[in-house]
Amino acid sequence: MGLKTPLGLEGMVNKSFPPPIIGQLFRLFSSLILTFIGLTAITFIIGRVMPADPVLAIVGDRASREVYDAMYLQMGLDKPLIQQYLIYISNVVQGDFGKSIMTARDVLDDLIRFFPATLELATIATLIGVFIGVPMGVGAAVYQGQWFDHLVRVIGLFGYSVPIFWLGMVALLIFYGWLDVLPGPGRIEVFYDGLVNPVTGIILIDSALQEEWEVFWNAVDHLILPSTILATFALAYIARMTRSFMLDQLNQEYILTARVKGLKESSVIWGHAFRNVLVQLITIIGLTYASLLEGSVLTETIFSWPGIGQYITTSLFNADMNAVIGGTVVVGICFVGINILSDGLYKLADPRARGD
Repeated sequence: MGLKTPLGLEGMVNKSFPPPIIGQLFRLFSSLILTFIGLTAITFIIGRVMPADPVLAIVGDRASREVYDAMYLQMGLDKPLIQQYLIYISNVVQGDFGKSIMTARDVLDDLIRFFPATLELATIATLIGVFIGVPMGVGAAVYQGQWFDHLVRVIGLFGYSVPIFWLGMVALLIFYGWLDVLPGPGRIEVFYDGLVNPVTGIILIDSALQEEWEVFWNAVDHLILPSTILATFALAYIARMTRSFMLDQLNQEYILTARVKGLKESSVIWGHAFRNVLVQLITIIGLTYASLLEGSVLTETIFSWPGIGQYITTSLFNADMNAVIGGTVVVGICFVGINILSDGLYKLADPRARGD
C-alpha cells in the first residue's frame, strides 16, 4: 500500500521549484557578472600593457621627479595589481573613468556627449539594412537563379568587398563635390549648432521635441550619406543571411504541403517560411547593430561625425588611455545589452525557447 500525498500538496509536488523564471534570472545575472568581470579585466590589462606612461600623460614630460612620484602614488600604481583591479572595478561601477587628457573633462561627460551621435548613426544604418536587406534576401530566395537573385548576390558581394573609407570618399566627391545635392561632413551646418538644447543627445529627437524643423531636416540631410555608407555592410550581410535562411525553409516539406493545400504564394512565403526565418534573423540583426556601434570609426572619421568611434581613435593617438578604456567599456556594455535584448526577442518570437 503506497503512501498518499497529503491533500493540497499534490499540485505543489508537480510544480517545479524554483520556478523557471527564477532560474532564468539567475542565469542572466550570472552571465552579466562574468561578462562584466571579463570586460573590465581586458580593459584593465590593456591600460597596463600600453607603452604610454599614464603618469607622464597627466603631469607632462617636464614635470619634476617629486611631482611624478606624487601623481604615481595618487593614481595607486604602487599597489599590487589585484588591488588596482578592484579599485578599477569600483570606479567603473560608479561611472568614474577619470579625466580625459585631451578634453580636460570627465570621461563620462565626454561619453555622454559623443555616444548619442554614434547611436543615431548606427540605428539609422541598421534600419536601412533591415528594411531593404530583408525583402531583397526573401526575393532572392523566391526567385533563385533568376536575374533578381544574381543582382542581390552582386550587391552583397559589393557591400562585403568594397572598403568603406573608399566608398565614403567617393560618395562625398560625387554627391557633395560634383553634384552638390547633399551636404558635406558634419552632423549639422555650423549656423544651426547650438539652436537645439541637448536632451537626449540624438539631434533628430531633440530638434523634433523642440519643434526646430529646420534643424531637423538639416540633420536628416547630413545623415543620408554616412548612414547609407555604413548601411552597405549591414544590408549585404542581412540580405545574404535572409536568402540562405529562406532557401532552407522553402525546401521543407511543410512548405510543399501548404502549396498543395492551395494557399496563396504570398501567404506561404511570408506567413509560413519567413515566420520561421524571423527567429534566426533577430540574432543576425542584433549582431549587425552591435557591430555597427563599435565599427563605425572609419565612417565617423570620413564624415567628421562626432561619435564615440572617432573619440576613441583620437584619444588613442593622443595616448589618452582613460578615454580609450572608458569608451571600450561603454561599447562592450552596449554589445552585451543588445545580445540580451536579442535573446529576449528570440524567446518572444519562438515559443519553444520559452518552454511553452
